Amino acid sequence: MASKAEKDGGIVETIKTIVYALLIAGVFRTLFFQPFWIPSGSMKDTLLIGDFLFVNKMAYGYSQHSCPFSMCPFIPGRILASEPERGDIVVFRHPVTGADFIKRLIGLPGDKVQMRDGQLYLNGEPVPREDAGVFEEVFEPQGPVGNRPQCENGPVGIGGLCTKTRYTETLPGGKSYDTLNIRDSALDNTPVYTVPEGHYFFMGDNRDNSNDSRVPQSARGVGFVPFENLIGRADRVMFSSAGKSIFYFWTWRGDRFFKGLN
Repeated sequence: MASKAEKDGGIVETIKTIVYALLIAGVFRTLFFQPFWIPSGSMKDTLLIGDFLFVNKMAYGYSQHSCPFSMCPFIPGRILASEPERGDIVVFRHPVTGADFIKRLIGLPGDKVQMRDGQLYLNGEPVPREDAGVFEEVFEPQGPVGNRPQCENGPVGIGGLCTKTRYTETLPGGKSYDTLNIRDSALDNTPVYTVPEGHYFFMGDNRDNSNDSRVPQSARGVGFVPFENLIGRADRVMFSSAGKSIFYFWTWRGDRFFKGLN
């Protein structure tokens, strides 16, 4: 039978193991890759609700927001910095609310960004887009929150086919990706936004269902995002589940496992 000293020693070793594991996980999450679940449909059809990915935190260097809960105040500005590229899918800290957002980088410092009749203009020139058919999904609750998709062909009953017009947009530099259209909205026509130095302009691929840089911070939008608020780049979906829980294996999307992102 184990002595009291042996039992106490075993408890201490267990606590040590847990502490070391937490420290290693914290260092890994801070310096290399941060797990991220997609909670909303703002980046459809590039990212779906329930996609799970690791965000590359080495891509742009490190700032105070690289630590969980922005707890790295000792980092001045940004260190080991690398400039993001137009078209990157980026996780960033919302400048006002502090929530983590994921959007596509559209405007670099000095760019002029505008939407006209649903088409993106950069520096006065229309960004080319081509018809890419229709995006289809079932109208039903999605993910743990149970949000229902917005449909261009709505209203649609539960279990019905929800559709959206899809376009392939190609940015200067050659990055191509799909965008979706649901309706004519106020965000289809905007003023010209001039991106300030040290800031970036982001938009969701699901253009009519995205709170992004087209909405100013004064209206609870994203507005321009400072460089130091960038957390990392999303390059690949690792796992995907359409259900309320990861344990509902029958809702797993096997075709999205390890899927590269455009």
